[in-house]
Amino acid sequence: MSKALEILQQYWKHDAFREPQEEIINSVLDGKDTFALMPTGGGKSICFQVPAMMQEGICLVISPLIALMRDQVENLQKKGIKAIALTGGIYHDDIIDLLDNCQFGNYKFLYLSPERLQNDWILERIKNLPINLIAIDEAHCVSQWGHDFRPAYLKIVQLKEYFPKVSFLALTASATLRVKEDIITQLKLDNPQVFSKSFYRANIAYMVFETEDKLHLLQQILQKNPQPSIIYVTNRKSCLETVHQLESHGFTATYYHGGLSSKEKEKHMKLWMEEKVQVIVATNAFGMGIDKANVKTIIHLHLPQNLENYYQEAGRAGRDGEKAFAILLNNPSDVLHAEAQFLSVLPDKPFLNLVFSKLCSFFQIAYGEGIDEQFSFNLNQFCAKYNFPILKTYNALQFLDRQGVINLSQEFSEKVSIQFIIPSKEVIRYMSLNPADEEIILTILRTYPGIYDMQTAFNPTLIAKKSNSTEKIVLSLLQKLHEKQVIDLIAKNNDATITFNEVREDERTINRVSKHLEAQNKLKTEQLQAVLHYSKETKTCKQKLLMQYFGETINEDCGVCSYCISKNKKKQNPETVSEKIIALLKMQDFNSRDIQKLTKLSKDDVIFALQNLLENDTISIKSNNLYSLK
Repeated sequence: MSKALEILQQYWKHDAFREPQEEIINSVLDGKDTFALMPTGGGKSICFQVPAMMQEGICLVISPLIALMRDQVENLQKKGIKAIALTGGIYHDDIIDLLDNCQFGNYKFLYLSPERLQNDWILERIKNLPINLIAIDEAHCVSQWGHDFRPAYLKIVQLKEYFPKVSFLALTASATLRVKEDIITQLKLDNPQVFSKSFYRANIAYMVFETEDKLHLLQQILQKNPQPSIIYVTNRKSCLETVHQLESHGFTATYYHGGLSSKEKEKHMKLWMEEKVQVIVATNAFGMGIDKANVKTIIHLHLPQNLENYYQEAGRAGRDGEKAFAILLNNPSDVLHAEAQFLSVLPDKPFLNLVFSKLCSFFQIAYGEGIDEQFSFNLNQFCAKYNFPILKTYNALQFLDRQGVINLSQEFSEKVSIQFIIPSKEVIRYMSLNPADEEIILTILRTYPGIYDMQTAFNPTLIAKKSNSTEKIVLSLLQKLHEKQVIDLIAKNNDATITFNEVREDERTINRVSKHLEAQNKLKTEQLQAVLHYSKETKTCKQKLLMQYFGETINEDCGVCSYCISKNKKKQNPETVSEKIIALLKMQDFNSRDIQKLTKLSKDDVIFALQNLLENDTISIKSNNLYSLK
């Protein structure tokens, strides 16, 4: 048995590698630069985690996804493997401690975002670590043609100078041919071994259905397939509305979106993972790191922003190899809705300039200042103050985040930090006058010795446990101490946290990054056009269309998508259909849905026959949408 397989079985409890994991691992162990294109669910993380465990030293993993980094670190730690993630919101001194641990504590994995490489002192510390492998996850972010381009990824290539003998492993789940070539060029991969697992998923039936009544069709799909399902929507409001509609029709459902607290996200996800509910309705905030094998149906109620996202989300179905469905529900108004949501809200350069300028004013940052300053941020308040459209503003902030000008984080909304702002003798006096508060305050002072000198990250759960109290009482006391001006309290329960990564230079800052804005806006327009083509094309196999987009050619139709089924379905004789409808209407008036249900004919056949009968003046349609014989 190979050493790699032993490690896989020992830590991951898998009996064998999936194709092409073992080949990728061997390439890395041979010291070669490697590019791996593996569709979602293909087991990318195994490709760097196993070889890292086989070598002395530490694996550096660069990823833009904070939630995924945390998830992987947590999973490694549960396996007894030492791993650390340098995510945002960690104080300078804590980062020093974590990097010391990496250097001297026999750690195997260090996860960080590409933005961290822009900090020279962090880069200097990393240069001294015994790095055995550099894994770049979500590598499409390095390409300006990728669907989530982040200029900070362009900094990764400088690691080549410091670690010339260390293998680079670039991993992505979705990249067109142009993006793949760009990744290899931008990362300066040296004669890389290239592994591309086919995007073809034989067990997934890709379906596109045109319907005026999405809820009705949704009910039919979920009744026919009662196994675990994910319904993707494009906003938080639709999450709640869809759950309420499903529950009112007897389905069990929960929801997941970026606005939920970490505890709520965990609670809702657990309900679905443990199959206490059939359906989870989610925005695209849901899915990264989620590996539930028996998901039967993925349903998109709205058009996705691009086919890369659609393929990744659809690919969460059928990971157990059983037949599964990826369904896109369409109606005529969806195109206008998608254009309004994805294109009309794209910021141009003047708007970007205005948002950045007002953002600095909002936090009273003077010209030439602001670097590394962090603020709690409420998007609605900001937009209300300057009369900005919310979605367009959010997109502008996201663009600035991807360019590394700011960090916009929604991961730390529950964080609390405090600092005592009165002398220690005054704190002692306060405790003598308020003995009920003494135990908690003493616990805080013992736990955080530097709390007089600086804002200190505060863990209310830990303090509650140490002081034999409850988290609610601890937070209530903090609020009281803040009101009495004993402490300075920052409770980051706002929409987000914003960190400024560079000094304020207004137009100079925007001029530097705006060259990417026009290219990104053009790319987003092209990507949405590809989605519209996929949803509207009625003469090509859906699996074929997806494969073409990702640069693959398949000769045979899949045989299971909505196109293939409609093509293979026996065509009904229009006269026979008309006769069945007339026979029904002799009994009573019916609407088109009931006619379809009672005749057990396809929607297209029924509508075609009804139109003929109306044109021939055989039937009429009433104001209540019931068809009647004349």
